[in-house]
Amino acid sequence: MANNKSSIKRIIQSKKKKKHNSCYKSMIKTFIKKNFLIINNKNITLAKNFYIKTQKILDRQSLKNIIHKNKASRYKSIISKKINKM
Repeated sequence: MANNKSSIKRIIQSKKKKKHNSCYKSMIKTFIKKNFLIINNKNITLAKNFYIKTQKILDRQSLKNIIHKNKASRYKSIISKKINKM
């Protein structure tokens, strides 16, 4: 339990930050899932265009420390390998 004013404030701030970041994390997950669906449908041009959007979002969120930069690069490499196999 928080004992002083600053620790109470810190708890409130961390809850707000967690709520804010979870929105962006879910957005990343949905973009990745949509990318895999497009790849499974074998639509190469749409997959490449959507990959560019996903790549921009992953880079932006990794710069803001929403996700780790290695995780973002891992997602990008997995998706690009699947696109190149098509």
